[in-house]
This record gives sequence, structure tokens and C-alpha cells, in this order.
Amino acid sequence: MLWVGATLLAAAAQTGRNLAQAGLTATLGTLGATQVRFLYGLPFSLLFLGLATLAAGHAPPVPGMRAFVTLALGGVAQIGATALMLATMARRGFAVSTAWLKTEPVLIALGGMALGEGLGLREWAGIVIATLGVILSGRAGPRGIGPVLTGIAAAAGFGLSAIAFRAGILALEEPDPFLGAMTGLAISLSVQVALLALWLGLFRPGTMGATLGEWRASVAAGFLGAFGSAMWFLAFALAPAAQVRTLGLVDVLFAAILARVLHGERPPPRALGGMAVIVLGVALLLAG
Repeated sequence: MLWVGATLLAAAAQTGRNLAQAGLTATLGTLGATQVRFLYGLPFSLLFLGLATLAAGHAPPVPGMRAFVTLALGGVAQIGATALMLATMARRGFAVSTAWLKTEPVLIALGGMALGEGLGLREWAGIVIATLGVILSGRAGPRGIGPVLTGIAAAAGFGLSAIAFRAGILALEEPDPFLGAMTGLAISLSVQVALLALWLGLFRPGTMGATLGEWRASVAAGFLGAFGSAMWFLAFALAPAAQVRTLGLVDVLFAAILARVLHGERPPPRALGGMAVIVLGVALLLAG
């Protein structure tokens, strides 16, 4: 059950990172704030890889073409999903936006079948119930359907990235799950930093410089992002992505708590009811 602890740590770190990233959008723009997650997370991911190598007592696995391409695909999907996430947060409240971003577990469960990861009736019931709770929490309000659509698109991107990351880690064929996870994380982050830096250099000149200039505010987001990703990757190495991401829905609760404490956002009764349904679905997923 190590994947349960790793997932809970990942969800907590991800909530803090999302909050830090959202605050950088006003100064760096959507893509600049997106790059913060990867650029400032890469050094920490390399540190984690070094620690995993020392613990395992042997060198990291050399990725084959299949593993590299799959991890790179996951990285590209995550870039797009992160940009859509920040755009959604700019138009809706933090807690409600986080809820809409978590509608991906059913998609992941379907995609996971391609990896031969069939789920039982109890697991499917837990995934569906928890996802319905998310939809209830973040149902469109008076601000229109636009943020809902971008939130769902972001969720689809995160779902694709989770499936690809899980497949890429498995393709590394590393018997030590921590070393395999940290290797996959370092590869995907390296690809993300390179691709986004190239895009910003071509189409958003000056954004990279601005990102580097905001290093004080960005280091915390980078560390939280790298630590959260390390825990996600470890969980993906140990359990099917659908189960991991369904348990990860608890970050909706974390987001509501942070939004209340830091911004005074008070979730409406409907959202509170949805969060209760999420807890029920997660409990069903973990039962037995």
C-alpha cells in the first residue's frame, strides 16, 4: 500500500504548487507560469534521481525508444494540460477550478485497459462515484460554460499524461520502483523544459528572462512540483494509474481548505456535498 501514502503526499504537494503557480500567472502569463513548474522542478528531480541511484546501488536504466517516446508524450500532454489549468483558474475560483480539473479518472481507467490493467467492479464503482462528486463540486455557475470546457480539456490532458507516464515507467523495466520512477521523472521534465523553452524563445521572446527573474517566487513552486511529481511517478510505478488518480481526488479537499484559509473562498453547499461524495468514492476504491 506504499502507493497510497505516495499519492496522498503527491496530492498535497500538487495543491500547494497549483496555488503558487496561479499567483505567477499575472506576472509571467499562462505559458511562463507553466514553464516555472518544469524549469524550477528539473534540478530537484535530478537530485531525487541521484538519491534513488544511491539507494538502489546501481545506475539508472537507459531508456529505449519506446520508453523515451512514451515519457515524452506524457510530458507534452502535461504541458498543454497545465496551461489549460492555469487559464481555468484565472476565470474561476481556485477550489472550484481544482474540482473540474479532476474529472479524468474514468478516462484513465479506460485507457489503462490498453496496458492490460483491468479493474474490478468495486474499483470502477469507486472511480465513477468519486468523479461524480467532482462534477457536483465544480458544476458550472453564473460565469458560464467556458471555464468548464477548459477545465475538462485540462483533465483530459492530465489523464493522457498519467497513462503515458505509467506506460513509460513500465517500459524502463527497472526492478527498483523508486529508481524507475525517478528516471522517468527526470526524462519527462528534461523534455518539457527543452520544448517549452524553444516555444517561448520563438513565440514569446522575453518570457524566459522574466521567468528567471521571478526565481524567488518560483523556487517554491518548482520544489512542490518536483516533489509532487516524484510521488505521482512512484505511485504510478506501484499501482494502476486509474486507482492512483482517483485517490488523488482528495486534493479537491486540500484545495478547498487552502482557498478558505488563504483567500476566504467559501465553497457553496453543493460543493461540500460533492466533496462528501468524493470521499465516499475514494473509500470504496480503497476498501478491501
